[in-house]
Amino acid sequence: MELITEFIKVLLHLDKYLNIIIQNYGIWTNLILFIIIFCETGLVVTPFLPGDSLLFAAGTFAAVGSLEVKWLLILLATAAVVGDTVNYSIGHFVGPKVFYKENVRFLNKRYLERAHEFYERHGGKAIILARFIPIVRTFVPFVAGIGQMNYLRFISYNVIGGIAWVVILVSAGYFFGNIPIVKQNFTLVIYVIIFISILPGIIEFVRSRHSPQRL
Repeated sequence: MELITEFIKVLLHLDKYLNIIIQNYGIWTNLILFIIIFCETGLVVTPFLPGDSLLFAAGTFAAVGSLEVKWLLILLATAAVVGDTVNYSIGHFVGPKVFYKENVRFLNKRYLERAHEFYERHGGKAIILARFIPIVRTFVPFVAGIGQMNYLRFISYNVIGGIAWVVILVSAGYFFGNIPIVKQNFTLVIYVIIFISILPGIIEFVRSRHSPQRL
């Protein structure tokens, strides 16, 4: 039981344990990162996995030669795009049945409804914008599939958003992660990144609380 608990702890905070992962698994770390990013974007049951902070941390370790930045950008952008594509496909085929059910096991209906509202408000560009908002980015492609969004339109937004998300966050870690003040306060920086990531959701929540007329 203790081993399972420790595994879950490492999984949820992989960004903080990345140095240990690199030491133990070397080049296979790239595969682990690929799987995490794929699951975080591609499976509606795993929105809790690290995303933004993990990309930043990966870029930081790439800057000191522990990881190869070129392969990080290629593999993680691919994981992000393929993840959203799988998520869209799942939403397209099984989503309508799930969306209209009151109780769905392993799926937070509130997150789904929030993503649906976000998608309705922003249209196609929601696919790109959602990349930078935790939780929402996991559910928006699923909602796009439910809404039968044109696939070619979806994939164009998906590719743009996926590449932009990975390049921006990995590059931020690569160029700024090893600045002394950042390096000395790395855990704090990770928390700041997480806070900035969820800030749009907080703002949206506050707005909804003060706008009772909106559904």
